[in-house]
Amino acid sequence: MAAYEEQEYQKPFSLRIWGRMLPFFKPYRRFFAVTMGLNVFLAAVDVVVPLFQSYAIDHFITVERLDGIWAFAAFYGAVIALQALCVYISVHAATSIEMYVGRDLKWAQFEHLQKLSFSYYNTTPVGYIHARVMSDTLKIAGMIAWGLVDMFWAFVYVVSVFVIMFLLDPGLAAIIMLIVPCIAVLTVYFQNRILRWNRKVRRINAEITSGYNEGITGVKTSKTMGIEQDNDRTFFDRTSRMHQASCRAARLNAIYIPTILFFSSVASAVVLYRGGGMVKSEIMRLGTLSVFISYAVVIFEPIQQLARLLSDLISCQANIERVMDLLDQKPQVEDSAQVMERYGDAFTAKRENWERIKGDIVFEDVSFMYPDGREYVLEHFNLHVSAGMNVAIVGETGAGKSTLVNLLGRFFEPTSGRILIDGVDYRERSQLWLHSQMGYVLQNPHLFSGTVRENIRYGRLSATDEEVEEAARQVSADKMAEKLEKGYDSDVGESGGRLSVGEKQLISFARAILANPAVFVLDEATSSVDTQTEQLIKQATQRLLKGHTSFVIAHRLSTIRQADLILVVKDGRIIERGSHGELMAQKGSYYELYTRQFEEAAAREVFSGEAAV
Repeated sequence: MAAYEEQEYQKPFSLRIWGRMLPFFKPYRRFFAVTMGLNVFLAAVDVVVPLFQSYAIDHFITVERLDGIWAFAAFYGAVIALQALCVYISVHAATSIEMYVGRDLKWAQFEHLQKLSFSYYNTTPVGYIHARVMSDTLKIAGMIAWGLVDMFWAFVYVVSVFVIMFLLDPGLAAIIMLIVPCIAVLTVYFQNRILRWNRKVRRINAEITSGYNEGITGVKTSKTMGIEQDNDRTFFDRTSRMHQASCRAARLNAIYIPTILFFSSVASAVVLYRGGGMVKSEIMRLGTLSVFISYAVVIFEPIQQLARLLSDLISCQANIERVMDLLDQKPQVEDSAQVMERYGDAFTAKRENWERIKGDIVFEDVSFMYPDGREYVLEHFNLHVSAGMNVAIVGETGAGKSTLVNLLGRFFEPTSGRILIDGVDYRERSQLWLHSQMGYVLQNPHLFSGTVRENIRYGRLSATDEEVEEAARQVSADKMAEKLEKGYDSDVGESGGRLSVGEKQLISFARAILANPAVFVLDEATSSVDTQTEQLIKQATQRLLKGHTSFVIAHRLSTIRQADLILVVKDGRIIERGSHGELMAQKGSYYELYTRQFEEAAAREVFSGEAAV
């Protein structure tokens, strides 16, 4: 990832890439116009302030008179007050741009992420997505709101200062101009190197953050494996590298800043020497000399600011490219325009046109290859499941069991062939129509931050508290909730971290039941729970799946003996099908799988008994 980001930073500046930001910028162009206009005025005030100083010296100090000082003071005070007001309005406008553009960018990415297919999340790290939505967006919004405005102010200020200096005295202006190229060359030289080392610091900091995350989330594994010393050594190496890179960047800054101050002092000294002689010879007024000294002291700061902001601008282009790359991702699975017109999309559903699924499902000569794969996971797969059937899918790891239900749920689409639901190709109806009528219970259930009640209610957001509690009772999740401190209103923690796997699984089952789907999909839903919880779930699901079409991917074959149809999948093909009794009688692959599990279970019981003794 670091190498990728470094390549992006090295791309040349492109107005075309920045043009991609116009749709996010246009709604707030009035704010931008206000802050740009006010910054022209502020730059003008900053330029003329030394001229006020010059007027005061020439008309009050050198002549030792105070005639008109109160009018001058009132006018000067009014200008400063107006400047303060303009600063307030400009900062408010820039802050509004930053907040609104940042919000719209995050919103656009989050909405787009919800449209992307399952395959995108299979191949894209969560950390990469998080960085796009948060870090990159923050930098882009800041650069648009503040960086471009500050560059504009600095440019107007520098040009105005040199124009006034040349109007006042071309000779002294030329002296200062001679120093400017030196400052520019030094700034470019040091800024490039400082930027490179700061990038390295950021990359190593990302490694340190990752190390913190792994160290915290994997603390149990680290302790059980006794690898604390290795973790400590790895972390020390990362922090040492960051310390070295940070010190290198600091040393460059320590050289750069005094060097710029030195040239600024040289400019001031030359102006004082040459201008002082001119004042003494009465060629120049003292007030004019004070203007030049003021400009000589401050002129190099906006030049440095321009160089730094230009580097930041080029650097920010990489952030835009990464965000736009995310927004340019196309979903692997999309509804046609005709389907969306009739059924709506994920955000504007036309539920009045949705047909209720009966549950008759046909896989018709289905072959499938993952988008990033090179081999078929399923080939010429055929299956007819009548409405209300309970189908169990078994097989070794990697046989293609989960692929079947992923295709059924249209998280992926067949590479060739068709899947029919109630006699209609499911691509002729919307994804949301399908997903809303299917209930999923996965091996590793995900809970959202919130209460037990809120997590169950995700099955049907309009459900009442009584309906939520009834769904929990049907899978015995009510007993689990009663043991918690606040019952159904107990917080489950981030990703359900305060609950056991079995407790999370019960909530997941209750959530699916509350949705009352036409089709149930249980993907090894009881493989991670204890035997007691498994029995509770088994009793509940046998009652609830009755009359519903259901697909059960089973790890423990003892849980699927009552299935109407058992499919044994190997290398993407059904090699055996039938009821439990029929498959056991055949003494084929299913028989071998079942007897092997039975023997392993018996062996575990023996070892457990010996350990207890």
